[in-house]
Amino acid sequence: MADDPTAHAPIVLDYDPSWQQRGLALAGELRSDLGPLPLHVEHIGSTAIPGMAAKPVFDLQITVADLHEAERAFDRLLADRGFRLSRYRHDHVPAGLDDDRERWTKRLWSRRGQAGADCNLHVRLLGSPNDRLALLFRDWFRAHPEAVPAYARFKSVLAGAVRDVDTYSDVKDPVVDLVVGVAETWAAATGWTPHPSGEVRAG
Repeated sequence: MADDPTAHAPIVLDYDPSWQQRGLALAGELRSDLGPLPLHVEHIGSTAIPGMAAKPVFDLQITVADLHEAERAFDRLLADRGFRLSRYRHDHVPAGLDDDRERWTKRLWSRRGQAGADCNLHVRLLGSPNDRLALLFRDWFRAHPEAVPAYARFKSVLAGAVRDVDTYSDVKDPVVDLVVGVAETWAAATGWTPHPSGEVRAG
């Protein structure tokens, strides 16, 4: 569709230091607007990683106890704020992981070209592997700033070589899988856990 944000060529920008504070502000707004159902609201993705090049779109994760209840409760509230529910209902399952795809389910709302910042809102289940992976990916890069320039360069080159966001994501997924494999070893060695404290974090 013409208004599908994935149909357009990806744009990757150099890191903007304001992204951290803006992500925190967006998380706080959503935590306030969406009532008691969100258990955690976090700024995730590349705009949450210091020094990382990124598409100028904020990724936020809302962790809930029940996806169906959240979808019913959030849809009207989010529509009033310029968000549209996406057709995507599952996350990519990392290569080599023999796992039921239904464990990687989610709901995704996107906002583009509205009064608020462009944003992808990923709603995932507490304790699900995709909820955990989004936070692990972010936190591993934050703990390993020496790895940021190479991944940022890869993303910039890839964005210039593909025509749409879907292709960009498909090519990027195996590289994310490589990062996650290393990050899991780090998580085991350090005792890292998702959601260590608080409900709203800039990440």
